[in-house]
Amino acid sequence: MLEIFYPQKILDSAYHIPFENLWERGIRGLIFDIDNTLVPHGAPADEAAKELFRHLHQIGFKTCLLSNNKMPRVASFAAEVDSYYIFKAGKPSVRGYEQAMAQMRTQPATTMFVGDQIFTDIWGANRAGIYSVLVKPINPKEEIQIVLKRYPEKLILFFFRRKRLKCHQNEFKNG
Repeated sequence: MLEIFYPQKILDSAYHIPFENLWERGIRGLIFDIDNTLVPHGAPADEAAKELFRHLHQIGFKTCLLSNNKMPRVASFAAEVDSYYIFKAGKPSVRGYEQAMAQMRTQPATTMFVGDQIFTDIWGANRAGIYSVLVKPINPKEEIQIVLKRYPEKLILFFFRRKRLKCHQNEFKNG
């Protein structure tokens, strides 16, 4: 039952993903959350974010920012990193993910999503059939509604890690 909330992968940072390997595996579109995934909440695009998107575009990726934030925030960030964007996306609704794929002209099988929250980012990506990557929040200082969601997220991650450990133990026994 909790599997709908499980990411396909958990990583420390969006900046440490082996993007070249993803390209080789057929991923062509990358959807990113902004706040606490690429920069601290409310911060403008910094040099690291700009360089990441330059690198992604050089590889050949299409990119889209998917945020529940308002247009001024998302549009200005998108302009700085030269990316498609969807504001007021209504995550975890599938609609925003589908709009992002339409803009990038990708399909779920060729798209990956990167975000820092389970109940919006990961749940929505999973519902849309997109490969989901959960990254650690950049800044621990967050709005109260996000802080409150972090407690049930910890519980879900506990069960996720326990299931993953059990699968690895079974592979070892059977392998």
